[in-house]
Amino acid sequence: MTAAPPAAHERPAEGSSGTLFVCAGPIGNLEDLTARTLRILGEVQVVACEDTRRTRILLGHHHLQPRLLSYHEHNRREAIPRILASLHEGSDVALLTDAGTPGISDPGAELVAAAFDQGIRVVPLPGPSAVTTALSVAGFSASRFTFEGFLPRKSGERRRAIEHLRDDERTVVFFETPHRLASSLQDLAEVLGGERRVLVARELTKVYEETIQTTLSEAAAIFEARRPRGEFTLVIEGAARRKRTREARERYKDREGGE
Repeated sequence: MTAAPPAAHERPAEGSSGTLFVCAGPIGNLEDLTARTLRILGEVQVVACEDTRRTRILLGHHHLQPRLLSYHEHNRREAIPRILASLHEGSDVALLTDAGTPGISDPGAELVAAAFDQGIRVVPLPGPSAVTTALSVAGFSASRFTFEGFLPRKSGERRRAIEHLRDDERTVVFFETPHRLASSLQDLAEVLGGERRVLVARELTKVYEETIQTTLSEAAAIFEARRPRGEFTLVIEGAARRKRTREARERYKDREGGE
């Protein structure tokens, strides 16, 4: 299949530096790659990625073989100058994270900032994100939300971090690892209140995808009784919304009792 030509606004000027394309990739299902991102990945000279092995699987699935440069948390200081040098030489570079949109929970922002500092053009290519994917099926308002990344490892630090969110009216999104999930849910239930609603999303878009909408106390009990496996995203109802929901339910019960 012949790739469509680049859109005019995506073509660099003659003799200029290359363009840094910030590409959202699949969060699990390899088919969740937009047509535009697929085209760009087939046109760029270099792909900067966290794990070259995982990226080769993704690109191989789509029959693409660009040159890969490793760029992750532990080598970013050495990798950024190499990537910038490729851009200054006129090569277009695509930035890919292991899953989802770069810059959310990885060092992508540092590369983007360095590119802007050196006058290099940066183009975002939107697509999958575990944050917005989980929000879309949570059943809570997403008109205002905050993403808090991963909670601290130690319980004391974790509870203090949660305490700052206790009266927050926004929906809150966290990532969590399987081995800390049960203890984090327990701390969340104790600090925020066991009746607070939560969506626990596991392995989104993958074969064993699972979404559970329940209360924090019930979620803590579920994952205390079974061994969590996979990658988890938690979406927790905001404090004010929880209060309004409870009041609405009470009014509904009062009307039913009066009929």
